[in-house]
Amino acid sequence: MFNAKRVVFPKGGQKNFINKAMQEISIGKMVEICNLSERTIRDWRREKFLMDFAGLKKICKKLDIRLLSNIKLKDKYWYTANGSSAGGRAVYKKYGRVGGDPEYRKKKWYEWWEKEGRYKKHPIIGVAKPIKKAVFSKELAEFVGIILGDGGITKSQVVITLHSKDDKEYSKFVVNLIKKLFNVPIGINYDKRFLAVDLVVSRVELVRFCIQKLGLKQGNKIKQQVDIPQWVKRSNRYLIACLRGLVDTDGCLFSHRYKVNGKFYNYKKISFTSYSNPLRQSVFNILKNNGFHPRFAQRKDVRLDRLDDVRRYFQYVGSNNPKYLKKYKK
Repeated sequence: MFNAKRVVFPKGGQKNFINKAMQEISIGKMVEICNLSERTIRDWRREKFLMDFAGLKKICKKLDIRLLSNIKLKDKYWYTANGSSAGGRAVYKKYGRVGGDPEYRKKKWYEWWEKEGRYKKHPIIGVAKPIKKAVFSKELAEFVGIILGDGGITKSQVVITLHSKDDKEYSKFVVNLIKKLFNVPIGINYDKRFLAVDLVVSRVELVRFCIQKLGLKQGNKIKQQVDIPQWVKRSNRYLIACLRGLVDTDGCLFSHRYKVNGKFYNYKKISFTSYSNPLRQSVFNILKNNGFHPRFAQRKDVRLDRLDDVRRYFQYVGSNNPKYLKKYKK
């Protein structure tokens, strides 16, 4: 039961703990110890998510240190109770009760419809709002990469979830790209608990376009083992743009630090992580077919390790995510 709980450090404490741990053991070793992906460890490091207690115990055991005393434990989904309680209080304050009588609501709706609703000009009930139908292009292929990376499609919405701080500038690029392609309004919702921002387009027509025209899928991408659509694969220009969208969202630029004969070395690598086997293979193929030297790392990563490959990636593929450009230039 305790292993499933989440660890709450003092502000900045989780990042400091991971950084100190990395001075003794590599991030690859942490992945092996915790049986998690490298991306999860890096998300812990930038405090995107809270560490789980099981992972903390394993790292402390490996470092041969005692468990920290200045931490607190919370249930895995502690925030759902807070959210539901707050929602219940708000509803009670507004309506004087929680829930309600659905028959009563239906009766009042019919009364409104007979008295007023049916006579309103140009009723839009049941009519899907139109969107601009984008044509196949590099920009549209990059949008596909973004959706395959950090996006999701429901029955009525297209949602892209990014880090609210690290991807603050990149989110502006994504918003402008969507507006240019589809001419639709975009809702921006912040989740302070996880430092996340959701870019939400509530358009049934966009959902239909993504599924029927672009070849994307609604629902769980991992279960469906998604892949890059065929229309993108027919053009190398489209493939490069799609790759840029994938790496800008689900990729990682990091520094590999190691010690040889008492001397430390440090150089940058690019990693793309996906739990979809076809998508991971497609990314490997794009890089290989364009003269790079990718390799599969861990179980879910595609890596570029060579200095020349990393340099050429930013020259040939590029990035629209400022956080990667800043890291690369350092």
